[in-house]
Amino acid sequence: MGTEKTTRISEDLDVAQDVFLPTTGKLPINSLEDHDKISPEVLDEYSKHAGDPPDGGIKAWSVILGASLTTLFSLGYINTWGFYQDYYEHVLLPDSGPLAIAWIGSVQYALIFLPGLVIGRLFDLGYVKLPFFTASCLLLTCVFLTAECTKYWQFFLIQGLGGGLASGIMFIPASAVVRHWFSKRCGLALGIIATGSSFGGIVFPVVGKNLLPLVGFKWTVRVFGFIMLVALGIANITMDRRLPPVNPKGGLFNWAAFRNPAYTVYCIAGTFCLLGLYTVTTYLPTSATSVGMTNGFAFYLVAIANASSGVGRLSAGWFADRIGPLNVIIPSTTVVGIVTLVWPLATSQSSLIAVAVVHGFAYGSNISIFVAPVFAMGEVGDVGRRTGMLLTVTAIGVLIGPPISGAINARTDGFKEVGYYAVMT
Repeated sequence: MGTEKTTRISEDLDVAQDVFLPTTGKLPINSLEDHDKISPEVLDEYSKHAGDPPDGGIKAWSVILGASLTTLFSLGYINTWGFYQDYYEHVLLPDSGPLAIAWIGSVQYALIFLPGLVIGRLFDLGYVKLPFFTASCLLLTCVFLTAECTKYWQFFLIQGLGGGLASGIMFIPASAVVRHWFSKRCGLALGIIATGSSFGGIVFPVVGKNLLPLVGFKWTVRVFGFIMLVALGIANITMDRRLPPVNPKGGLFNWAAFRNPAYTVYCIAGTFCLLGLYTVTTYLPTSATSVGMTNGFAFYLVAIANASSGVGRLSAGWFADRIGPLNVIIPSTTVVGIVTLVWPLATSQSSLIAVAVVHGFAYGSNISIFVAPVFAMGEVGDVGRRTGMLLTVTAIGVLIGPPISGAINARTDGFKEVGYYAVMT
């Protein structure tokens, strides 16, 4: 008897998911025939969950807290790559060259986006807690192992592949879950979450700069790991979906989504944008030391850029709710291009700080609401897969962009041509 009831509820829930409009929780007019097949208790339960997002409340904001901690220790940690790039070039891996070292950071950035196709699909199907916990354990393991690495291939496998993959598995649901809890304040929620990565980009370089001369590289990285352990524990407790799992039609990769011209154009534009977006973020410390600045000043440039980026992320979220995300993304991308063009001309401390502040603000404004436009390009039940497809496609730009910049720098022994390349993309 219990088995029959469970089967009945499961079948009813499948019908309910097909019948309800995921964005409103209301029955469409032409669904009365399917509506008759749904038992009243399942209909009431799904209606309760599939209504309008609460746009606030303790539970919703606790999810945002968990998502913010996730971005702080996934994308935020990776945003510290400029710190590692400079230290590896001058201390740990001086024989590897900037191009080879840049591949470690580039792989990390790409793997934030690349798993989106699979993880986004799993998110829609209801699998959040287990993948998130597994990725948390993997990231912590990779951070502690990074402290023991001494050779290039070890850093590439542990920090690049392992750390990047773990970060991507956590980052994607942290972005997609926003649409379950927020609608009218979605931009603000995304901005708050994105600020976590900026805060991480401030904390890690500053802590690293002060700890390196005191305890050395190994214990500096271990301290990073212990901080992550506490924060990711909180994130694992608070991260949660609101809506019941949905199995949207179309399989893993929904080609039908590209019938929407807006979605297709946005994916292509995002890929080209990301070819050059991370150039200044990656090479700003190296360019500073190349014009005679100290390593200490170069390290702090990363923190300055990330602090400014945090302000940009919050501002972008607030404005996106009022004027639309694309009306924020387009001008911020233009500013990034202009700053990237003049960046190679910065040769003094004041000019480099100006580049870090302006580029950080514009870059943060862009990246914080990067996924927001695709939220409006389909149903909320498909938001994980749709977001994941965007991130997977645009990962191409993140993967090859910084290494191309590194190759141009190695061939020309300067950053002027690097700036030209980044602007043209």
